Amino acid sequence: MSPAVRTSAKGQRSKTAKRGVPGAKKIVNDLLPGFSRQLAAMLSAGMPIVATLEALEEQSDNPNFRTVVTRLKASIENGAAFSDALRQFPSIFDDLYANMVRGGESGGQLAETIARLAGFLEASAKLRRKVKSAMMYPTIILCIAISIAIAMIVFIVPVFGEMFADFGAELPAPTQFLLNLSDGLKQYGGYIIVAIVVAVIAFKRWKATPAGGYQLDQVLLKAPVFGDLRKKVASARFARTFGQLIKSGVPILSSLEIVSGATGSVVAQKIILDASKAVENGDPLSSAMINQNVFPILLVRMLQAGEKTGKIDEMMDNIADFYDDEVDTMLAGLTSLLEPLLMVFLGVVIGGIVLCMFLPIFKMGEVVSG
Repeated sequence: MSPAVRTSAKGQRSKTAKRGVPGAKKIVNDLLPGFSRQLAAMLSAGMPIVATLEALEEQSDNPNFRTVVTRLKASIENGAAFSDALRQFPSIFDDLYANMVRGGESGGQLAETIARLAGFLEASAKLRRKVKSAMMYPTIILCIAISIAIAMIVFIVPVFGEMFADFGAELPAPTQFLLNLSDGLKQYGGYIIVAIVVAVIAFKRWKATPAGGYQLDQVLLKAPVFGDLRKKVASARFARTFGQLIKSGVPILSSLEIVSGATGSVVAQKIILDASKAVENGDPLSSAMINQNVFPILLVRMLQAGEKTGKIDEMMDNIADFYDDEVDTMLAGLTSLLEPLLMVFLGVVIGGIVLCMFLPIFKMGEVVSG
């Protein structure tokens, strides 16, 4: 992409980004893959782009997305290229989408390119759903355990505390700790909630800063098990996105700039951007990525083989499929491992509270005689 085109595109994006599209995230996750698949099928059948968009506009159930399609159709009718029309809505059609479409337009393979985009979006959505569903179960169990524990401490423990007060004897240390914790939560509960809210807001703001996001990502990448999973997800996204961009004829430097933001990792993004500078200076991409701690050596070697054979796109597609399977295997293993661990955690928390409450009763004779 020439500097003039890039500048004009950025200028157009800066104007339209302020407008945005309501519900853009839901549209991208749920509607865009199907839209792209239908668009590719109609174009492959020989339908003109305007007629295709008109048909997709009529069948769209989402009013916000229908408005987007209407404006796309109007822009094309006014003489704009499809890729330029897409840039009006950067929250829906990101740089990856627009650049791949531009490559398809310039190569006369628009339908094939959009079909590849549809496959890419479907694969990305599938990976995202797997990660989300794998994390949902343990999150729900953890929230239930914490909620039950807090409810028992706040509402049930005081009832036992009043009963134990009539004994007139020193209670076992675990029971006394639980009673003190209950009193503390009842007395300072409001302050604790405010402190948690402030801490969450402060954490989100810190995470949103470049330094904070980078430091947090470094910690996550080094975490046991989950760090390895994060690296494989980043590798799959990098390989899939980079391969699709190269296959669509997007220049390698533009491809690296786009793909750097598609990995979901700030550390990986910096590695890719640094590699882009090395490529700009004439170094092979594989050499620029050899000494880093995010992308596995297998990916780098496959990239190196692709550079030698001129088939980077095929190599990247193959390695993306490999790491998608790796992620599937890890998620299945984690899910099967977390389920019993969470059950044990739930039993320890709830059982521990119950045991602390009944401990004085088990020693009733000693407590009463004391």
